[in-house]
Amino acid sequence: MKYVKIFVNGLVKENPLLVLMIGLCSSLAVTTSVANGIGMGLSMTFVLLMSEVVISVFRKLIPESVRIPIFIIVIAAFTTIVDYMLKAYFPDLSKAMGVFIPLIVVNCIIMGRVEGFASKQSVGDCIFDSLGMGVGYTWVLVAISLIRELLGNGSILGLSIFGDGYTPILFFVLPPGGFIVFALVMSFNAFLKSKNKEARA
Repeated sequence: MKYVKIFVNGLVKENPLLVLMIGLCSSLAVTTSVANGIGMGLSMTFVLLMSEVVISVFRKLIPESVRIPIFIIVIAAFTTIVDYMLKAYFPDLSKAMGVFIPLIVVNCIIMGRVEGFASKQSVGDCIFDSLGMGVGYTWVLVAISLIRELLGNGSILGLSIFGDGYTPILFFVLPPGGFIVFALVMSFNAFLKSKNKEARA
């Protein structure tokens, strides 16, 4: 039950994007297509999971004075693995996401969870925390990219939805469109929360 609570916490209560609002720069930049959203979400989840596990295992051996540089080295190692795997097996996706994959190293979500959670908790707790945060991050990315790709290109995962007669609304694939869609997703989330509170009252 404890693990379920930790996992669900990252999905909703402390969702890194909708609630904590960290890691927004890369999130809004890559969500022009669903493929990018899924790729970024899975990449972030892998790096977060592996970094939290490694740091949790060695947390008692890491000197307090050098913990931040060690955290960065661990995160950078797994980010490099993801970067090279994408370049080798998914070159188009890697090219589309560009610099934002290497920038996972300095993403506030990973550094925050490593410093605030993994450095103090057991491996089991860290596994479910990282999966909850990763899935929570991913579903929001996919939701944003789904709306942006559908309205901005008339497609989902590159497949045409509205046919040849649809005129794409290019605004949605531009940066301002990303902010608008993110605001709408946040508003919808706040609406659901308020309705949930009313139902419990």
